[in-house]
Amino acid sequence: MASILHLMPDLEPDEMGYIQTLVKPMNEDEARQFASIYRSRRREPMLLLVTTIVGFFGVAGIQRFLTGQIGMGLLYFFTGGLCLIGTIIDLVNHKRLAYEYNVKQADQVIMMMRHGR
Repeated sequence: MASILHLMPDLEPDEMGYIQTLVKPMNEDEARQFASIYRSRRREPMLLLVTTIVGFFGVAGIQRFLTGQIGMGLLYFFTGGLCLIGTIIDLVNHKRLAYEYNVKQADQVIMMMRHGR
């Protein structure tokens, strides 16, 4: 059983719990491979917070582009963050946005590793 805490100590607690369940059946080499790929794909909640704050000063929707939600990003961009209401909601929920994106990325990395065997 691999410990993700040693491989990725910078994870948020809820994210760490989810990732720990994913790497539990892996050996150490597989867990290191997973951590390497996952680390390059994941988004920090602080990055989403900063890009959401940028939405108040001109360019809204960057946080949605970073999380792969291109349609929402365009909608935010052309509507000024849905008249700033969407930007305020994303400001409050930036950790949830990062968690959902990171869980999706972790699942994709697991699928990629399973099909790569």
